[in-house]
Amino acid sequence: MNFTRWSARLPGTQRRAAARDDRGSVPAARAESVRTPPPTPADGLPVPSAPAASLEALPADEILGRLPAPVALLHGPEHRVTYVNDAYAAAFGSRPCGVPAAEAMPELTELGLLPLLDQVLRSGTSRTVKSRKVVGGSSYTVTCTPVALGNADGADGAPGEAGVLVYATDVTDHAEAAERLRASERRHRETAVTLQRSLLPQDLEQPDDLRIAATYQPGGTDAAVGGDWYDVITLGAGRTALVIGDVMGRGVRAAAVMGQLRTAVRAYARLDLPPHEILQLLDVIASEIDASQIATCVYAVHDPNEGHLVHASAGHLPILVCDQDGTVRRAAEPTGPPLGTGGWVHTSGTIALPPGSTAVLYTDGLVERRGEDIDEGVASLERALAGAKGSPQVVCDRLIRSQGVTAEHDDDVAVLVVQHPARTGASAELFHNASLELLGGIEAAPRARAFATGVLASWRFPVELCDLGVLAASELVANSLQHGTPPMRLGLRRTDRRLIIEVTDGDDHLPRRRRAEPADEAGRGISIIATIATSWGSRRTPGGGKAVWCEFALPG
Repeated sequence: MNFTRWSARLPGTQRRAAARDDRGSVPAARAESVRTPPPTPADGLPVPSAPAASLEALPADEILGRLPAPVALLHGPEHRVTYVNDAYAAAFGSRPCGVPAAEAMPELTELGLLPLLDQVLRSGTSRTVKSRKVVGGSSYTVTCTPVALGNADGADGAPGEAGVLVYATDVTDHAEAAERLRASERRHRETAVTLQRSLLPQDLEQPDDLRIAATYQPGGTDAAVGGDWYDVITLGAGRTALVIGDVMGRGVRAAAVMGQLRTAVRAYARLDLPPHEILQLLDVIASEIDASQIATCVYAVHDPNEGHLVHASAGHLPILVCDQDGTVRRAAEPTGPPLGTGGWVHTSGTIALPPGSTAVLYTDGLVERRGEDIDEGVASLERALAGAKGSPQVVCDRLIRSQGVTAEHDDDVAVLVVQHPARTGASAELFHNASLELLGGIEAAPRARAFATGVLASWRFPVELCDLGVLAASELVANSLQHGTPPMRLGLRRTDRRLIIEVTDGDDHLPRRRRAEPADEAGRGISIIATIATSWGSRRTPGGGKAVWCEFALPG
């Protein structure tokens, strides 16, 4: 189609005022009027001229032809090519006039512009797509503007076909710089995520009496990694510590602080202190690590002999427990302030964890949503937990899905699911408890030996293990009779993996292993225990007493 029959009725001063000839030349008179500089007065200042008249005299195709950016003019519902400027031909190649753009301009398909052209033609509204890449590797931002095409002389006054002016800007350098920035951010994020995952437990400890699973999911690609963490620590004598926490802030620094706190928790857990005392120690450590970053944390201890969780919270969300019948309970302990704030005495609370129940510890990323009260999120999690059945990992995955957590979630999420299985049949035969109250006196030691002998024989342990168990019970009872105070109690417990022997008394002085001299009449009991047992330890009990225990790993 010959461009001399069409003029682009562009907005503003770019409106076509005159038609050019077939070769696209400008009439001499008009060219003269454009090229001739305005007269200058004697003082050297230019004389004001009428810029609108000069701009009106410029043909649209000359304006478009001089633009350094690629420009194309299309007309009709098939978007037939009417005009391309030199910059367009240099970027994409020359394009034949009169041919539909879908056939003649493959670059528009690569840029995804063909549907956009239809929208612009229908709506009469400009549209822009940003930083689209073509096969050659260049990136363009393209604006499509509706224009009216009419007869050059305008004699009949009838409007012509509607068209679209395509204006492309090469943004390759900007796009490459943005991609380099995104790649750098991805590397930093991957570094932080790798650091955080390396600081989390690689394999969760699996206690004899509990079944545990955990999940950590970092926030989406637009969110910096946070400081969510969890841990499971076996304390000995069948007791287990469960920990979950969240360091405020984002990035590598938050992950590093998290790693230091987790290490401190594991070290303090070996002291086997009550949960609130662990948090008091962590509060001091958090202040020393970085006074500007605080953290929330829950520390809980499960004792299979007591059937509940003893826990303390430093500004963290409450533990949820789902009973076997689907009833969900929320731990209602007095929550202290987050770690690192100082000046607060934390306290411990308890929540029952009977056989068949499931406990869930979690961070705020699971339940917190913008514009929604966090209690609503916790209530939603309670409803999801009530209907979640299966193994701990299955429950973990279902809770995350129920809360709408995806790979694009805007916050880190950590979830720790703990099940206390209800054992029946052959499985129940592997778990037994037996205890004897010791009243003191010279008959206490032989009574304890006789009790241990009968119980271990009834549990069908090998003779060698029975002998070692009786010897350990005798030494622990003798140590308690000599150094402890009433009330005294001997407890025996077997699981599917170990034999546990524990003696409690009313004195809070913890024994320690020492080297006995040849002339000493005492001091060898703990050394004997440490030699024959797989592990041993002691802790203070609520009320001012202590417990001393040892474990034997079962054969096979």
